[in-house]
Amino acid sequence: MASTACIPPAPAPGDAAGLRDRARGALLGLAVGDALGAPAENMKPSEIRARWGRITGYVADRPAGTDDTEYAIFSGLLLARHGAGLTQAHVETAWHEWIADREEGPFRGAGFSERGTLENLRRGLAAPISAQHRHAWSDGLAMRAAPHGVFAAGRPAEAARLAAIDGSVSHEGEGIYGGQAVAAGVAAAMAGASTVAVAASALAVVPDDSWTARCLRRALTAAHRGERAVRSAVVIGGYPWTDLAPEAVALAFGAYAAADGDFTDSVLTAVNMGRDADTTAAVAGALAGATRGVDAIPADWARAIGPARGTCLPSMAGHHVLQVADLLTRVAREAPPDAGNAETAGSTGSTGSTGKPPGEPSVTARAAARVGP
Repeated sequence: MASTACIPPAPAPGDAAGLRDRARGALLGLAVGDALGAPAENMKPSEIRARWGRITGYVADRPAGTDDTEYAIFSGLLLARHGAGLTQAHVETAWHEWIADREEGPFRGAGFSERGTLENLRRGLAAPISAQHRHAWSDGLAMRAAPHGVFAAGRPAEAARLAAIDGSVSHEGEGIYGGQAVAAGVAAAMAGASTVAVAASALAVVPDDSWTARCLRRALTAAHRGERAVRSAVVIGGYPWTDLAPEAVALAFGAYAAADGDFTDSVLTAVNMGRDADTTAAVAGALAGATRGVDAIPADWARAIGPARGTCLPSMAGHHVLQVADLLTRVAREAPPDAGNAETAGSTGSTGSTGKPPGEPSVTARAAARVGP
């Protein structure tokens, strides 16, 4: 069953300008966190200190987002194309159209879960069987879940529903729960919820007895004692892989809670804890960016983020996270008022979320077509 954590009612989404500011904060925050954390990926705090001291800014000569940012752009464009009518079939088709049936970049699919998914899709396996590989519990969905929270601002349960559909092609179990927690947290933050309510919203959408929920509770309990306490409460010592969804998501929320939603502190706390630092900092950056808005991101950090290079996903080259943020807020605003209710009830028929016949493009499809791959 889902968490019984008491959640204050999510504030209603604000005006269009306010939502756009938070949306830009969420997705630019994700890309900034990704770029800051990439050099520290798979490192221990002691290794980080020995090499750089405490990381307080970019340490790479040409900082840029990694697969985390490119897959988030992928999910954002996919969601803009289909809106609340997103289905598993849409996601599987997009994986083929934009990734599996094209030549890959030098990252070759990036994470283990993505690699396993692509291999299964190329073998002809359809979703959800395509998610049955050895790394379905990874944080690969969590790293691309923020766009769902941006689209479903103020509706954590809807954000979690969309994240689960997105993840059904590539993840199962704890991998899905991690993505749902991130999507719900960003959705709550987009509506101005407090850091406590953001965390409670994340806990409310995952099973109370799941590994993800247990890690989240431990991280949040330790947050007031700082990053070392959060790391000690969550990290699976001796385990060789750092992309465990329960661990990475908990570290990100722990960093966000320890910093009380401050953008700079949230992201740097995540970076300096090491482990899957690009993902944990990307998630912490998305949460804090949605909470505080785009102006909370230091200007020099923001300026370094350009259009995606397509290093992992060539089809995403040239797309900028700010472009995707603006698109998602516009599409969400233009969607029919009852679209989310229909899909939440399970309506995914051929007419889609707008009620238009299959041959007539929806507002969502027309908007997405302007920036799609």
